[in-house]
Amino acid sequence: MTGEPFIPKTITVHLGAPDESAADVTVPFPEYIKNVASSEIYPTWPENALRANIYAIVSFALNRVYTEWYRSRGYPFDITSVTQYDQKYIEGREIYDNISRLVDELFDDYIRRDGNLEPLFAAFCNGTTVTCAGLSQWGTVDLAKRGLTPYEILQNYYGEDIVIVKNAPVRPNLPSYPGEPLGPGASGPAVQTAQIALGRIAWNYPALPKIGEANGQFDAATADAVRAFQRIFDLPETGIIDKATWYKIEYIYTSVKHLAELDSEGIAPGEFPTQYQGELSVGSDNEQVRGLQYFLAVVGAYYEDVLPIEITGEFDEATRDSVRSFQRIYGLPQTGTVDEETWNALYRAYAGIVESIPSEASAYVPIPYPGTVLQEGMTSDHIRILQEYLTYIHDTIPSIPAVRNTGYFGPITRSAVLAYQRYAGLNETGAVGAVTWDGIAGLYADLRFGSDKRPYQAPGYTIRRT
Repeated sequence: MTGEPFIPKTITVHLGAPDESAADVTVPFPEYIKNVASSEIYPTWPENALRANIYAIVSFALNRVYTEWYRSRGYPFDITSVTQYDQKYIEGREIYDNISRLVDELFDDYIRRDGNLEPLFAAFCNGTTVTCAGLSQWGTVDLAKRGLTPYEILQNYYGEDIVIVKNAPVRPNLPSYPGEPLGPGASGPAVQTAQIALGRIAWNYPALPKIGEANGQFDAATADAVRAFQRIFDLPETGIIDKATWYKIEYIYTSVKHLAELDSEGIAPGEFPTQYQGELSVGSDNEQVRGLQYFLAVVGAYYEDVLPIEITGEFDEATRDSVRSFQRIYGLPQTGTVDEETWNALYRAYAGIVESIPSEASAYVPIPYPGTVLQEGMTSDHIRILQEYLTYIHDTIPSIPAVRNTGYFGPITRSAVLAYQRYAGLNETGAVGAVTWDGIAGLYADLRFGSDKRPYQAPGYTIRRT
C-alpha cells in the first residue's frame, strides 16, 4: 500500500533468518544489489545472463520493500540475508568489477507484469541443486549462449506479459503508516488506502462488512469494518487504525492478493490514486501532476480565492501560483510546492466538495470524480453515472462501446473504459481514476451541452473562503 514503486536510497538487511538473533545493516540500495549479485552469480557468465539475473535480484528486493513484507509483521528490516527466505547477502564481501558496472546501470530498473503496478516477486534458484517455479540461474547461461536477450531470458521464466520499468525514481524508504492513528472524522488518502485494502480483504473474509465506496472519509461503516478486522485478527477492537492495525491490514492485503508471490493478483496502476507519491514542483511532468491540477480545478470552481488552472500534466508557473493560492487560504506555507501536507489538505477540500454535490446534479452538469478509483467488481451510483456518460459518448464515437446503466462495473464497462483510454491516449488500465474520469466527463459535456463545462460546478454551489 505504498503507491507508485520507487528505488529506496537504502535497504536494511537482517544478517540471518527472520527470527534469528542477528545484526541489521543498512546499506545503499545499489551496494546491496552488487553484494547479492556477486554472491548469487558468477562474473564469468555471459553478459546477457548477468543482466537477466540482476533484473531479477532488483525486482525481488523491491517487492520486499514495496509490500513492507517484514516491516508489516513488526520486524525492523526490509529483507534477510538467507536464501531460504530471500537473497544471499554477505557483509563485507568482495564485489566483482563487471557486476559492479552492470548494477550501476541497472539498479533502477525492475520487472513488473503488464497491467500491474508492483515489482514482480522474481523468484529464482540456482537450477541445479535447487529448482523452483521462477528463474533458473544456471539456465540463464544456456539461454544467453543461444543468443537470447536479457528480456527474452526473463520472458522464458516469468511469461511474455512482463515489462521492464526503466529509470524508476529514487527516494528515501519511508514507512507507509501515516504517523498517527486514524479514527472517526479522519479523512484523506491514508483513510482511502485502508478502505480499499479492507474492501479487497473482505472478498476472502466474508465476516468483514463491506464499506462501500472508498471515499477517504472515516465514517461509521469504516469503523465497523476496522472493528471486525481487529476481531478476526486478534487485535484490540477499538475501531481505530493504529500502527499495529495499519500494518496488519497491509500484511493481509499483500497475502490475499499474493503480491509477494509469482502468481500475484497485481495492483492496477491508480488503484490508490489519491495517495501522496512524492513532492511536486515546477518542472514536474507526470500523471500525478494531472491529478493535482484536476483537484485544483475543481476546488477552484468552488473556492473563489483559489486561482483557476488548466489540466495539462505539466507543473508550470500557473500551477505553482494556483498551489500558492490554495496554501494561502488553508494557512499553509506558501511555497508553491506540493508536499504531503498540501496534498492531503487539497484532497480533503476536494472530498468535501464531492460529498456536498447530489448525484442528481449529473442531469445538468458533469459531476466531479468521486475520489476513489472505479474498477471491475465495484457497485456504486458513480459507476451508473460513468456508464451513462460512456453510453452517450458511444452515439458519436462508436469505437467506445455503449453499456447498460446498472451501477455495476463489469467486464463490458471495463471494455468501454479501455476503449476510451485508447481513444484518448491514456494508460490503458481499465480502471477510472481522476484523469480518466475528467476526460470521459469532459467529452460527455462537450457532446451533450455543446461546450466544455469543466471544472464542474453545480448551480447554487459556491464557496468563498478568505
